[in-house]
Amino acid sequence: MSEQDQDRPPQEAPELSQEAAPAREMSETEELEDRWRRALADLDNLRKRHARERPRELEAERARVTAAWLPVLDNLELALAHAAADPGSIVEGVRAVRDQAVEVLRSLGYPRHDETGVPFDPALHDVVTVVDAPDTAPGTVVQVLRPGYGEPGRQLRPAAVAVSRKPE
Repeated sequence: MSEQDQDRPPQEAPELSQEAAPAREMSETEELEDRWRRALADLDNLRKRHARERPRELEAERARVTAAWLPVLDNLELALAHAAADPGSIVEGVRAVRDQAVEVLRSLGYPRHDETGVPFDPALHDVVTVVDAPDTAPGTVVQVLRPGYGEPGRQLRPAAVAVSRKPE
C-alpha cells in the first residue's frame, strides 16, 4: 500500500443500491414463474400423451386377453365336430376344455377356488347355505356350489359355498 492509501479512512464495501435489490427479487420471481409455467406445460403434455396412449393400451390388453381365450374356443369347436362320431368322447373333450379355460383364468391372475374342508373365509367365499355336518368343525366349507375365481382383494367372484354350523 502507498502512504496515501494508509492515510485514507478505510472504505466500506459498496452497498447495493436501493434499486438493485428489487430488480434481483424480480429476477428471482420471474425465474420461479418461468419454472412454474414450464412445469405446468410438462404436466399438460403428459396428460395429453396419456390420453392418446390409453386407448391403445386398452385395446392391446383386450387383444391379449382375447387371444388367450382363442385356444379354448378352438377346442370347443373340435369337441363339437367329433361329438357325432363318439358321443362318449364329448364329455372328456368338454372336461379338457373346462380345464383349459380354468388355466387361462389362472394365467390372467384369477385362480379357481373350489376347495372343501377349508375354513370359511369371507374374502374368498359367499355363504349360500348353512348345513348340519357333525363330522366337521363349525364354519368349514362342506360343499362348493359355484367356484370362485381370484384372490382376496382381486376377485372376479367369490365361491358360493355351503358351510357347516355349530351343532345345536
